[in-house]
Amino acid sequence: MASENKAVELALRSVHHMLENDPFSQWLGVEIVHLAPGEVTLEMAVRREMLNGFGVIHGGVLFALADSAFAFASNSHGRVSLALECNITFMEKVLEGDRIQAVAREERCGRHIGVYTITLLRNGREKVALFRGSVFRTGRPVVETE
Repeated sequence: MASENKAVELALRSVHHMLENDPFSQWLGVEIVHLAPGEVTLEMAVRREMLNGFGVIHGGVLFALADSAFAFASNSHGRVSLALECNITFMEKVLEGDRIQAVAREERCGRHIGVYTITLLRNGREKVALFRGSVFRTGRPVVETE
């Protein structure tokens, strides 16, 4: 139980440190809804400046939200993790005013490689995109210990 609490504490410290130093995720307006080692749920509201010329969300904004969830989940173990590859499949249009959740789940956390799936949901229900990514896990800490 003590090691589980330490892992949760490390995840909280690591992800909050990252978000505090991430002006782009702050611009997106992401809120952390859920956080545990290897998983995170972010939520944001779609604003007018996030739309493309067709009046739907720009694909890069959805990718960026998923990428932030990917980064937070993969670094939540306290080791700097760097993206190796990622891809996204867009499934439904997203409009101004929609609330989008990015639910990141760890599929594998190895010594050097991690694999993650991020599901993007409209209003917590309808799947609008699916993102997959893999990381290289370094030995460097996300947050220096006191």
